Amino acid sequence: MKSLMLVALMLTAAMPAAAMAQDLGAPVGEDGPVETTATDPSQAQTEEGISFTVTDESAWSDIGIAIPAFATDRERATPANADGTGALGREVARVITANLRNNGLFKPVGPDSLPQPAFTQITAPTFSTWSGRSAEMLVHGYVRARDDGKLVVGCYLYDVALQDELVRAGWVVGPADWRRAAHKCSDLIFARLTGESPFFDSRIAYIAETGPKDRRVKRLAVMDSDGANHRFLTLGSATALTPRYSPDYSKILYLSYVDGNPRIYVYDIGTGKQTLVTENRSPTIAPRWSPDGRSILFSMAVAGNTDIYRVPATGGTVVKLTDNPGIDVGGSYSPDGSKVVFESDRSGSQQCYIMDADGKNQKRISFFGGRCATPEWSPRGDQIAFTRIAGDFNVGVMNTSGGNMRVLTRGWQDEAPTWAPNGRIIQFFRTEKNTGRSGIWQVDLTGQNERRLPTPVDASDPAWGPIRP
Repeated sequence: MKSLMLVALMLTAAMPAAAMAQDLGAPVGEDGPVETTATDPSQAQTEEGISFTVTDESAWSDIGIAIPAFATDRERATPANADGTGALGREVARVITANLRNNGLFKPVGPDSLPQPAFTQITAPTFSTWSGRSAEMLVHGYVRARDDGKLVVGCYLYDVALQDELVRAGWVVGPADWRRAAHKCSDLIFARLTGESPFFDSRIAYIAETGPKDRRVKRLAVMDSDGANHRFLTLGSATALTPRYSPDYSKILYLSYVDGNPRIYVYDIGTGKQTLVTENRSPTIAPRWSPDGRSILFSMAVAGNTDIYRVPATGGTVVKLTDNPGIDVGGSYSPDGSKVVFESDRSGSQQCYIMDADGKNQKRISFFGGRCATPEWSPRGDQIAFTRIAGDFNVGVMNTSGGNMRVLTRGWQDEAPTWAPNGRIIQFFRTEKNTGRSGIWQVDLTGQNERRLPTPVDASDPAWGPIRP
């Protein structure tokens, strides 16, 4: 298998001219706001927020959690579900169950095998019912349709043994955003039981791939963290590559070849408009945001030498950060913006390096055998994920000095890792041997919990966005 860097540069240099100057599909627009609301079911029509403090940050694992269907005060029609609010309450519980099961920490039991609590039991559970089912934790909730068409979703977490409420929250959402309420409830439970930052209410940008190998169509696409609510953002008349969410979630940075030239665009999620940051005639790859969203790193090949450059996110003067013979690619900032990790073949093979944000003090950090490619700094700042090439391609992690390297996956070709917002789960894309089919997978930091995310077509180069506002 060829080097990831060389393959990317060969592909981008050979891109055909596009037939259209614009490749955007219909604007998707931003979703509606998610408001915090009161969580007493009898007061669910009010707009007053609640607050709470999480003090227990103990590590929890293999916790049995019962998640019965969310109740409703009265059955009402809603555009969110053709069968009404009762059926929607069951769907909300199913989403929460899937979220908590797939992160590898809990043992949730979902609504399809549990009794349905009455609406009055949401704030007064019958704990004997759940202790008899060996549930250590219990999630109750409700779905209520308001007269203005919006939905109120309440979420409660109980300790069954202590017969005590641990945390509660509620949200007002539009019918189209009911899954966001389910993700927020999942985040509430995850944060309360683990002491970790949440990540379920987030999105993933990726490249959707169709067509034969010699005429591959690559489109920019987005979906929820669990693979739902999939949307294509570009039409496919121009090849889209390497998307990345802005730190504030409002934009997506990506590379596109229009009229035969590589262009770095910023796509505004709310308006569907895009802004040209820079255009080059030289092969260009791997644009990446700075943590403050003000700058963009990218790699460009000039006269046979590929280096890393920085440009303002609004466009402007380009600054060259590396100047070494060979190929310097990538560039992922540390969370504080002071350092950049990148890959280079200056030593004779692909390895990972760190430098100051201004390009000074470049030093190699990977010395563990094999090659090191596509490094990305954890949002927690403590680790770097990368593609380890040692025969097969696999996802690995190491500390920021290159020590404590661990390989997390064992596929044939696993590459391009991207971190969850909380720095505890990594997504990547896997190419199947013999078929060439690719899909998006995720793995936790133990390496023991893998799963594939559903996508309507082949998928590559995922980018996990931040928690949504």
